[in-house]
Formats: sequence, C-alpha cells, structure tokens
Amino acid sequence: MKFSIKSGNPEKLRSACVVVGVYANSKLSDAAARIDDVSKKFLTKLLHQGDMDGKLGTTLLLHGVAGIESSRVLLVGLGNEKSFTESAFRTAISAAIKLLNSLGGEDAAIFLTDLKVRKHDAAWRARQATLVTHEACYRFDSLKSKPSPAKQSLKKVDFIFSRSNDVKLANHGLAQGEAMAIGSNFTKDLGNLPGNMCTPSYLAEQAMALAKEFKLDVQVLDRDEMAALGMNTLLSVARGSHEPPKLIVLHHMLGKKNEKPVVLVGKGITFDTGGISLKPGPEMDEMKYDMCGAGSVLGTMKAAALLKLPINLIGIIAAAENMPGSKATKPGDIVTSLAGLTIEILNTDAEGRLVLCDALTYAERFDPACVVDIATLTGACVIALGHVASGLYSNDDAFAAELLDAGQISGDRAWQMPLWVEYHEGLKSNFADLANIAGRAGGSITAARFLSSFTEKYTWAHLDIAGTAWKSGKEKGATGRPVPLLTHFLIARAGMEKNISRKRS
Repeated sequence: MKFSIKSGNPEKLRSACVVVGVYANSKLSDAAARIDDVSKKFLTKLLHQGDMDGKLGTTLLLHGVAGIESSRVLLVGLGNEKSFTESAFRTAISAAIKLLNSLGGEDAAIFLTDLKVRKHDAAWRARQATLVTHEACYRFDSLKSKPSPAKQSLKKVDFIFSRSNDVKLANHGLAQGEAMAIGSNFTKDLGNLPGNMCTPSYLAEQAMALAKEFKLDVQVLDRDEMAALGMNTLLSVARGSHEPPKLIVLHHMLGKKNEKPVVLVGKGITFDTGGISLKPGPEMDEMKYDMCGAGSVLGTMKAAALLKLPINLIGIIAAAENMPGSKATKPGDIVTSLAGLTIEILNTDAEGRLVLCDALTYAERFDPACVVDIATLTGACVIALGHVASGLYSNDDAFAAELLDAGQISGDRAWQMPLWVEYHEGLKSNFADLANIAGRAGGSITAARFLSSFTEKYTWAHLDIAGTAWKSGKEKGATGRPVPLLTHFLIARAGMEKNISRKRS
C-alpha cells in the first residue's frame, strides 16, 4: 500500500472516498462540518434522522454527496470529544480502514489524522495511523493451497493535515510508522509459521538474509562453537531435538565509532513441547509462538535498518527447539552456565530462562550501554497482566522509565513489576547455585529474578511478552509486539526523540 501526507479541503479532494469523523451526540468534526456546509446541511439532516450517533468505531457510507469531488464520503464515529484519546484515535482509524478495504475504491483521503489527540502531535498521529492501517490489512494465508480471494482493495491512502506546519512533522511520523509496521509484519510472519518450517536454522537464514539486504554484520554459532564457549544451559534445552540450536548475532553499527551498543536479546524457542516436563496437549500448537522474542529482535533490527538509525545496535537470538527424547535433559539434571553458575533444572518447561541466561552472559563481551531481553517467558505474566501489557523488569528504574515511555507513546504498553531480592529465595537449590524454577507464586517475578543473576555487569531490562506476542481463538495470530515499543525506544536513544515525543502539557 502507498501512503502519502497531504493538505487540503475535504470537498475539493478527488478520491474514491473521503473519510471524516463525527463525535458523540452527532457533533461534526471540522472536516465533516465543511462537507456539511457545501452539501447544504446534508450530514446534519442524516444525523437528525438518527442514521448515526457518533458512537466510537461506527461507520456510515454515503454516495454522491452534493458539492463533493470524491465519489463517497465515509463518516466514522469518534465517541466523546473530551475523551478522544490515543485508544479512540486508533479505533476510529481501524474502523475506517476495515470498511474501506471491503469497498471497490483503490484510494482514500483520511481526515481523521487531522483530529486533535491530547498531548500528541502530527508526527504521532501519522505514525499511529500508518501502524493501524498495516495492522488492519495484515493477512497470513500464504500456506493455504488455495488462498481466499484478497479482500483488500485499498492501494493508496492519503493522510490529510489542514495545517501546513503539521505536514513536515507528519512526513517524519509516516516514515517511522512504515518502518515499524514493516518490522512488525516481519515478526508476525515468523511467528505465524509452523514449527516444522520456522526452525532455529530458518531463523538463522532469515538473519543472514536481513544482513545481506541492509549490509549488516552477522554471525551464527552452531552447537560445537557454543559448547566450546561453555553455553551448556542453552545446549541443554536442545538435547532432545534433531534440530540444531543456533546463536545468532546481528550488528547494526551506524552510531559513533566508540559508542557503546544497545543489545537486544531474543528467546527463540521455535517449538516448545515442555521437554520431559511435557505440556498438556490442548493448545500446544500455539507453542510455535515461543520464538516471538527472537522474531521481535529481527523485526526491530529491520525497522532500525530501514530508518538508518544512527545508533550502535546488536541483536542476539538464542534459538533452539525444546523436545522430549532419549537424550533430552531430565528434571534434576545440573548444568554449568556460560557465567560459571551451576543450575539445577527442576522443570524442563522452564527452558526460556536457560537459553536466555547464556545469551545474556554472551552480551557482556560487547560492553553494552544497556540490554533488553524479550521473551514469551511465563504463563504467570498472562495471569498478572492479561493480554494488554507486557511485563517489564529492570535493574535500573531510569532505564525502565525509558521503555515504559516508549510503550506509552507507541500504544505497545508495558507495566513495571517488582524485582526485589526477597523473590530470589525460592530459586535456592541444595545441589547447585540456582534452581531454574521457584514455586507457583509470583512465577513471572521469580523467572525475572533468575535472569537478573546473569545481568549484574550492565544495565538491563526484561520484557515478558507471553500475554502480548500472539492472540488465541478466532483471531489467532502473532501481534508483532513489542516491535513498536522497541523501535520507539531506539529512535529516542538515537537522538531522534523530537519526532516521537508527546506534546508536554
């Protein structure tokens, strides 16, 4: 789909459809009011007849409106004007795009981007509109023998801004939004692939293809190379599988020569049966999504490369398949991590922290400015936060605030959880330095505490995305989160925050 930023009046623009908003109680937005004026109060008459009440997300399509150059006019409900927040803005854009895609027209002029959203500027509105449009249009049916006919007819979208000084900001936002959306879609595609296709080797191939496309440096460590380093906890997870594990390292080094890098570490369990601690059968198919942390690293690296962010960025992916088998790690086995700490593996289904702890230790060699690991780590995080926010843990509150702010701005929100030393008590073992699980209580926190044992030499944060990386049920599929959060964070770190910051009240 082609996007552009334009300015103009709704009655004069020629397109298949012009999209304007209506607030609750039938109050017209500025663009809708202009159409109402040139059409001799046609919209007012419709609203008085009760054809639309402005409820958020509702739509009304009009044909042949007098005085309008466009073929159609689409009215979109905005809800209460005083509570027209970030969420309402995204809902309105999504409702418009979904309806436009079901029509015959190939283009649309969307005036919803000209609406005021408290604390947010034109760059934010353009960025969010682009992300929402991509989200509404995303499909994954390439593996069907006969894909259903494409419903998408919309090929060109113009986001309209009436104020000339908004256009430059909006163009910045559009470029950033496109990069984030492309990165998110890449992450979704990887997540939606089945485990027999998206293997550790496949992730390595995708990383190498990304490196070739954007001239990044890449290294892929195999089983023998990891064994030589002493990455025994990562290798312990892969023991029961025929699929070879991989440690994938990508380098995007467009920052200053001696500037310390930001490091992203992704959990890449391409399928998780639980190993010997076998998971229940129902919904186990969704364990193909256990590599979404790795997918988000690749998606964020792609977004950063598209934006040519002037930052030093390293992505590390710990990829393995967790399977039962005659050689599989058993509950009670003890392994020595790359950091030298011994770990008693009480539950082989707590494998994400085992691959991550070696990858986090490996990150030390890059002398990082900060490290963020991203993982579908615990079902306990889903119980705590549901499917709305990712869990955030950090050993530095100022660093956590950066990530929280990026999540708030992007709409890809996180919530900071405690990481107090008292939660470490349950990880003590009679036979090793650490156990890989504690009790059921506070399971997401104790998992993060386990990881914190391997991050004492740098500033670190952990994002538990178990509740946000994919959806179940009728809308089952990867979400692409937290690529928007991470990309916003990197844009700010790269010194481009003027184009993503909220207007301060």
